[in-house]
Amino acid sequence: MKTVLIASAALALTAAAALAQDVVRMGTEGAYPPFNFIDDATGEVAGFDIDVGNEACSRAELNCEWVKNDWDSIIPNLVSGNFDTIMAGMSITPERDAVIDFTQNYLPPEPSAYAALSDDVEIGDAVIAAQTGTIQAGYVVESGATIVEFPTPDDTIAAVKNGEADAVLADKAFLEPFVNEDPDLFFVADDVLLGGGLGVGLRESDTELKIKLDAAIQSMKDDGSLNELIAKWFDERPGF
Repeated sequence: MKTVLIASAALALTAAAALAQDVVRMGTEGAYPPFNFIDDATGEVAGFDIDVGNEACSRAELNCEWVKNDWDSIIPNLVSGNFDTIMAGMSITPERDAVIDFTQNYLPPEPSAYAALSDDVEIGDAVIAAQTGTIQAGYVVESGATIVEFPTPDDTIAAVKNGEADAVLADKAFLEPFVNEDPDLFFVADDVLLGGGLGVGLRESDTELKIKLDAAIQSMKDDGSLNELIAKWFDERPGF
């Protein structure tokens, strides 16, 4: 009888472990609309990344759950195993690809834009705010302009408004609501295309998960459903 109980307990533990492995934890920032944010009504993460991720998980027959994580530690926490993917408006870049792996992109390269309190700001001589660890921050450094970095995207907007920075550089889709709603904010200079589009970040070792998500994203491209989600969340952005 004792042997039967031990065997039953072992089977239960094995089943629980298998179930836990079947859950794919999707890491996102939850602070960068329209890509990802916290829905005030539900308290849950929402946005373009979440819609794409949920549909990709459904097509890949994966049991996915969302994990909120601050941007500045999102890659280290993926690598250390705190979650299994990153879907956080993250652009594919060679520097990131050297540390983690990416699926094919699920959004073409998104234009970055400068916003300022004056439409005559000279970007080359300006102090530019950018979120730490973003492709925009790297671009400002390479451009030779003076950069001030902040942990959250909202902090970069606040820096312009309180005079800490002359302009902010961020994804245009993030900045557009602020510029449209605040008569004191203006887009300045030309848009900049950076990175290889948004991809799902994964650990280098998770090749099977990458294959499943790649296939799901490709099927969404093939049947037009990914373009429908792009049209839902972005105004006049080109799809695939």
